Amino acid sequence: MTAKAWKSKLKKLMEAVGTYQSAFEPTIQAAAELLEQRDNVYSQYVAEGCQAMVIKTLDRGNQNTAENPLLKVWRDLQTQALKYFQELGLTAASLKKINESAIKGGPELSALDKALAALDG
Repeated sequence: MTAKAWKSKLKKLMEAVGTYQSAFEPTIQAAAELLEQRDNVYSQYVAEGCQAMVIKTLDRGNQNTAENPLLKVWRDLQTQALKYFQELGLTAASLKKINESAIKGGPELSALDKALAALDG
């Protein structure tokens, strides 16, 4: 998916969970570009046959089996993407944290509201 498509998708997801603010645009753009890179690496991995392990030839001609470097890059990009998702409130834990902060930092109750709340409790 392109960065433009990812940006649109991220905005829609954030709007759906109520975390979108225009101030997050730079973070959304950075996340979208990172996700495009991640998708490109995965496409290259698929095009090369989806091999988890590859044979590397060392300096002296010895051959070793090693993890496909594309998988390592993909995993690193995925980890970075998750951090962006957390920052944007797109994981369950981060959304819960944002909502709890909003509740705790909500408007101050008036004296009347406090008195009524005390009567209910």
